[in-house]
Amino acid sequence: MHGPSDPKNKKSLTRKLYDWVLHWADTKYGVPALGLLAFFESSFFPIPPDPLLMALSLSKVKRSLWYATVCSIASVLGGAFGYWIGINLWHLMSDFFFNYIPGFTHAVFELVRQKYSEHAFFAVFTAGLTPIPYKVFTISAGVFEINFLTFVMASVLGRSMRFFLVAGLIRIFGEQIKQFIDKYFDMLSIAFIILLVGGFLIIKWLT
Repeated sequence: MHGPSDPKNKKSLTRKLYDWVLHWADTKYGVPALGLLAFFESSFFPIPPDPLLMALSLSKVKRSLWYATVCSIASVLGGAFGYWIGINLWHLMSDFFFNYIPGFTHAVFELVRQKYSEHAFFAVFTAGLTPIPYKVFTISAGVFEINFLTFVMASVLGRSMRFFLVAGLIRIFGEQIKQFIDKYFDMLSIAFIILLVGGFLIIKWLT
């Protein structure tokens, strides 16, 4: 029997939450749920929309790019909402985010501030494209008063590339790519971040 701190118990809880997100794909509310999930994940909700996007895309492969469009638009709008929270409500809600929302710590906020001072566009773009918590960057963009147009452009590019990549791969490869992503997601994320950082270093070196 496994104790309460056993990793297998933690994994089962994660799987339950994952399955709860996925179950919307089997209902008539799948697309609205995808939009709402993408919107709220950009400011405070802990579960990314990717699993539901994959499930919907697999259920109707020909509509996968439409699902990616819904996901991208909702996520960018949610990012703008996070920006609004940061610029207007942070002085009232900062304790709530630091105490209850995963990813929000004073150390992380200081790191994000440094990244914004170095290159705001690439900071938002990277957070939008990779598994880095996008919500931390959306709210902090408002807190640190990053140029809103720069923020939106970087969000549109990063979020769209992420979701259309997922939907496009499913449209081409179907169930096989979902199994591969599910099995190797953590390794792929790490490899992708390494490649992305390496690409930015090369660009910086060339310029």
